[in-house]
Amino acid sequence: QVQLVESGGGLVLPGGSLRLNCAASGSAFRLWAMGWYRQAPGKQRELVATIASGGGTNYADSVKGRFTISRDNAKNTVSLEMNSLKPEDTAVYYCNTKLSSWVYWGQGTQVTVSS
Repeated sequence: QVQLVESGGGLVLPGGSLRLNCAASGSAFRLWAMGWYRQAPGKQRELVATIASGGGTNYADSVKGRFTISRDNAKNTVSLEMNSLKPEDTAVYYCNTKLSSWVYWGQGTQVTVSS
């Protein structure tokens, strides 16, 4: 059973920074591709960033140059460093992985960007 637990959300001013963390259970974490998604009120969940087992990364156009995804295989964690935050980044952020036909999600962490 895979468990994903996000942390690090909160309220931040426009232009500020936050770091989200996702702790994953499972001894094969280093083999998993991981992703961050977000869902704003009234909108569909959307991809933010992914990181492959080998470290390759991919970002949504809306966050390129501002967000950085990284992983620590020794700690079974994946992080999302978010800089130059904008009000439109306000959403619940979810950690995600897909193993075979199973998709796993964390419970989400709220990020609110507001003055």
